[in-house]
Formats: sequence, C-alpha cells, structure tokens
Amino acid sequence: MTRREIIEGRIQGNERGYAFLIPNDGRGQDYFIPHSDLKGAMHGDVVLAETTDGQGERTTARVLKVLERGINELVGTYFTCKSGGFVSPDERKYYNDIFIPFGKSVRAKAGDKVVCKILAYPKKQNPEGIITKVLGRQFNKDAELKSILFNYKLPEGFPKEVWDSAQSLSAPTEKDFQGRKDYRNLLTMTIDGEDAKDFDDAISIKKLRNGKYELGVYIADVSHYVKQNSVIDKEAFERATSVYFPEKVIPMLPEKLCNDLCSLREGEDRLTLSCVMKINGLGKVCDYEISPSVIRSNARMTYTKVQKILDGDERLIKEHKPLIKSILLMDELADILIQKREENGSIDLDVKESAIYVDNQGDIVVKPAPRDKAHRIIEEFMILANVTVAEYMYYLEKPFVYRVHESPTEERLEHFYAFLDGLGVRYKRKKDEVFPKDFQTILKNAENTTAYTLINRVMLRSMQKAKYSPVDVGHFGLSERHYCHFTSPIRRYPDLLIHRIIKDFFAGKVNLEQKYGEYVFTASTQSSDKEKNATEAERAVDDYYKILYISDYVGYDFDGVISGVTNFGIFVELECGVEGLVKIETIKGRKKFICDQKTYTLSDGKNTFRLGQKVRIKVVGVNFGERRAEFILENV
Repeated sequence: MTRREIIEGRIQGNERGYAFLIPNDGRGQDYFIPHSDLKGAMHGDVVLAETTDGQGERTTARVLKVLERGINELVGTYFTCKSGGFVSPDERKYYNDIFIPFGKSVRAKAGDKVVCKILAYPKKQNPEGIITKVLGRQFNKDAELKSILFNYKLPEGFPKEVWDSAQSLSAPTEKDFQGRKDYRNLLTMTIDGEDAKDFDDAISIKKLRNGKYELGVYIADVSHYVKQNSVIDKEAFERATSVYFPEKVIPMLPEKLCNDLCSLREGEDRLTLSCVMKINGLGKVCDYEISPSVIRSNARMTYTKVQKILDGDERLIKEHKPLIKSILLMDELADILIQKREENGSIDLDVKESAIYVDNQGDIVVKPAPRDKAHRIIEEFMILANVTVAEYMYYLEKPFVYRVHESPTEERLEHFYAFLDGLGVRYKRKKDEVFPKDFQTILKNAENTTAYTLINRVMLRSMQKAKYSPVDVGHFGLSERHYCHFTSPIRRYPDLLIHRIIKDFFAGKVNLEQKYGEYVFTASTQSSDKEKNATEAERAVDDYYKILYISDYVGYDFDGVISGVTNFGIFVELECGVEGLVKIETIKGRKKFICDQKTYTLSDGKNTFRLGQKVRIKVVGVNFGERRAEFILENV
C-alpha cells in the first residue's frame, strides 16, 4: 500500500466539479481531487490534503481541512428560484453556484451581471452570499467587460493621491539634462502601432567607416519621475504591468506619465536610458555604452508605414525622405541579427496570433496579427538591447531582475518525444540536457510537412513559461545566456526597477545590495504573478470579442485546424484566430472515442483527429456564458 502524505496547497478548480491540488512547496507534481473529496473546498482555497492511491498514472488526494479561503467576492449572473436566488460564477473553475437568500439581492433581476460577496461556506450545501453590486444585463458588452475586469481584480482608475502626484510632475528642463549624454542632434525615430500613445523606445542607426553598425536604443527614463516607495511607485508595483484590450488599456502608470512626460513624442525633449551598440557584420556586439541620456525624436513612425517603405511605396519614400537611409540600414542590420540568432539556435515558433479591431461604429474585425518585417526589425533591436544590458549587469554581480526561460522539464520532454514518435517524425533524442538548437532542428526538418503547425503548437506546450527572476538561469527559447526586460518601463515594472538599479550604479551608490537585495526577489514574484493574471484577462476579453464577431457568421462554413483535443470534443481554430468547440456527440462515427493526451489525438478506431489537422466546419452557435463558439464538422 502506498504511504500517504500530508500536503498543503492551493485548489485549482474545474467546471466539471473535480479539482487539482497545487502544492505550496513548488514541487512539479499536482494531485487530482474528485468532487466528492473536496469537502466544500473551492477554487483558490488553501487546504491541507492527504494523498490517496491513484488509479493508473494519476496521483490523487482528498481535502482534510480548508486553511484559507481563496475568495470572498466573485462576479457572475444572477438567477431567481423559489427559495431566493443564486449566482452562477463567470469563472468556470468555481463549480458551485452561490445561494442568495431573500432580502440579499439588492433588487437584482434574473439575468443581471452582479458582484457577490460570500458570507458562509456550509459543508454540504452551496456557499451563501449577498449581492453587493449590479453591473448590468447579461450579454451586454459593457457589463460583460466590467465582469472580466472584476474577475481578474483589475482596477479601472487610479487612487486620487496617485493621480494628483502624477499631475504635479512637469516636463524636463535643461537642469534635468545635466550629466546626461545629449543625443538630441542625432536622427532618432519611434516605430509603433497606429493606435499607440505611449512611445517608450526610439531608434537611431548609422554605418561607420569601418563597416560596423552603430545602433542606438533609447528607452524612456520613467525612473526619473517614479521614485522608489512613492505613491506612484507603490501603485505601479501593485499593477506590475499594463493590460491591453481591444478598446481599452489599463495602464501601469497614470496618463500624465505614460502618454505625456515619459512618452518619446516627436519633436519633444525626453529623458532616456540609452544603449548604444557597435555591431559587426556577423551581428556581434563589439562595443556598447549604456548611459542616462536625452533625445528629441525626429519622427513618429508606424509599422505600416515602415513596411510600405520597405516594399517600395514611392509616395511614402518621398514623404519621409530624411528617414529612408536609416530605415534601409535597419532592415539590413535586422537580417544579420535574425541570421545570427538562428545560428545560435533561437527557437522561432510559428504560432499564429490574432488581432482584434473595432471601428468607430463598433463593428468588430478579427484577423491574423501582422508579423511583417517592420515588426521584426523592432523585435530584433529590443532583444539585442535586452541581452546587452543583462550581460553587463550580470558581470557586475549586482542585484537585478532577469527575464528567464528554463529548459523543458523531463516529464514534458518525454511527452513531446512520445508525440513525435506517434507522428513518425525523425529527431535526435538527447539522453542528457536538451538545447534550443535541438528544438530548432526539429522545426526545420518539419518545415515542409503537414505536421509543421502541429509540431509548433505541441512544442510550445512542452516548454515552461518565461518569468522574472533575480537569479540568471538564461533564456531557453532565445538561446541566450543572459536576458532581461529593459525596453518597456512605461508598461512593465521590472524594466522600471532595473533602470533604477543601473542609474544608482552609475551614480556611484554603494549600498545596492542593501537597497535592492531582497526587493528584486519580491518584485520578480509579484511581476510574474501579475503578468500571468494580465495575460489571462487579455485572453478572456479577446475571447469575448471573438464570439461577438463570429456570432454574425452562424450558418457559415470555414476552414480551420484542430487546436485541441479532449474527451468531450475537439477545438478548431479558424484562420482569423477564432476558436470553437466541436462536441463529441456531433461527430459521426463509432460511439466510443478515446482521447490520448500523449499523442494529442481523439480516435474511435476508424476516425482519428489530431492537433494541426485541417478540417471544414460550420458555425452553429455561440455560448456567451462560456465565451466559446460552437462548430460542427462538415467534411467527416
């Protein structure tokens, strides 16, 4: 009999009633808990649990005691019943509805989106609560978006003292420029999206007589305005990141900073932290200078304009004649950097993303996100600056926040290898450590096969998530020994923090370990957690916009690829990025389908559906409650 173990951990719920226990000690394994063994524990609760004898490969546990409730307030849809009413949580991981007794619904009507506070947790009955706020009607766009913001605890405005503090700040003067490198006479430009308002990076480039390139990356010096432990800094720490939605941005900093004082606006003097690099024809950084600086951007360019110039648009070339030489040099250098990163084994996954646009009439368009050369140029230059700064600080051995991406775990790697075996893909199996180049080789070998998209997706799932850490363990995906986030302090707290550290070092301050030694650990954890929350919120909002979009196409046929397989059906992603579910009961074939998560297949012995497989579907409806489109197969 297996020895039972007592474990403390957090509950991760599931809409089907069961849950998983995520141990607090950080061990890689989690434990399956059947609904009957939850003992009233809900998603997010901290519990004491006991391991049980699992069946097959599954390790199971049962809850002994709830130590701490994860939530006391949630958002959902209110419905009435004979004994009062209940709230069905928007977050599907909360399996239980919340019972609302008579007199505690604040006049909410059936179908309202509401905020509910939980007052009691009966062991054998649903939790009981009270409605504290009505957000609007179910399926109303504003109400649904408010619900998502509340669910992910995202603030809609700034506290008055933070706002007032930002308003008291003023534009830099000549006094602020003292002690800084002055690049105002250098040709610099920003390149961003059409709708961007916060420009936190600018570029300069020239070719030297010795054939080397001199690339300047100039980043907004937010740390000049946001001092450590100020009210603005404390709020920025809590938010840790800006969150971007199709029609709304929840910024990390007040507008006075992010869209004005710190934004590198055309024709205005702005404080920056610069990284000016000399790069040879092989893409190697031969020399660099990192320094506090001041610039005056000559042009606010967009990705669209730059791409059209690269494509030979005569009108734009004439209109932006002073910039053309620099733009062509950027294109030239980017090619060299792309080739160098490829030679080093950097993994460039071809996983399609979608972009959501809303016009002035409120009409929604969803299409594949652009990843043209203009985007790639800026991406390459930012990566190079991040690598250069991280390497510089690593060898100084000062407290710092790195952006790390660990190599795949042995378990995930074995699953990935099993998947490749199932496809019949040839690869070199490593007995010891796997390297990024090994993954890159697999992608190259599969580039012209029908399994290419499939391998990209499964490879991504086999990798660990990038995160922030004061311990530099390298970046597996980029195949870089040192990496950080230096280039976006307007929207990311780690960038702001490392700017402070760098500037303090330049100023000769000797107490960096005392000042930042513990703080870099706290900030890394906070920023990683908040980044994950922001990503999930952005995905939830995007999913809502996508179903609004696809709801106009019910009855239409589309081509798509299978993006997920489960024991209850298959997920299909359309070319535009909209994903929907084909329920297993709608699939023609034998009655018994078996889902194999190792090979990512769903099969009845006759028909087999696998990740990346092309299919033809019909849109039959949308499930607004689960924010999911519903499809049926047309070619099976």
